[in-house]
Amino acid sequence: ADHSANFQACVRCAEMAVTAGASFLALPECFNFIGSSPEETIAQAEPLDGPAIRRYRDMARSHSLWISLGGFHEATEGSKVHNTHLLLAPDGTVASVYRKIHLFDVNIPNGPVLMESRSTVAGSSLQTQATPVGCIGLSTCYDMRFPELYRALVDRGAEVLLAPSAFTVPTGRAHWETLLRARAIETQCYMLAAAQVGQHNDKRMSWGHAIIIDPWGEVLADAGGFDDIEAGSDVASLAPKI
Repeated sequence: ADHSANFQACVRCAEMAVTAGASFLALPECFNFIGSSPEETIAQAEPLDGPAIRRYRDMARSHSLWISLGGFHEATEGSKVHNTHLLLAPDGTVASVYRKIHLFDVNIPNGPVLMESRSTVAGSSLQTQATPVGCIGLSTCYDMRFPELYRALVDRGAEVLLAPSAFTVPTGRAHWETLLRARAIETQCYMLAAAQVGQHNDKRMSWGHAIIIDPWGEVLADAGGFDDIEAGSDVASLAPKI
């Protein structure tokens, strides 16, 4: 996996955010790399005080941005990793750490077999964080299929929900927007879901459609997705180089 190329893609996103006047940047699940096997994922994982997170903290500081790092392969003391969602403050400090609770184990007929639990150990704690855009509730990808998690985040004060993802193409076509609109409506929160897009390796393709949804369930923004890449849209220029 080309960690350096992926970091440069994230830097371009930070530069675009600053140019557009944004104060908050949301990066998707597996922003650092997507492994082609559980063994690769585990081998390339790092602790949160390692060099990878240090340079993303530097990026937040140098661009004065709040940054959601949507899913980082965090090394543990055991034989597996955590899928860890970090929220960085504009001074580069780590404001919040959420370890994904619901792991994605699925066998899609005529599609991929993805068993996140082979490489990942689940977290157990919910996280909210006060920010200038409101109280943020952290989640990751497959969590969105479990509405009770979001109700619990709202009970802890969440007003904006983050669901960074690397959704498969078949499940994305079927459920991506429906699930996110449902979570926004039932919690009466804004939903922000950064999303991986395109072909990552021989096994993995992601649906894309990074999206912002308001509490009424209206889609405020949709960045396009896998089908747009197939049609030649320039969304492909931001696809991670894995």
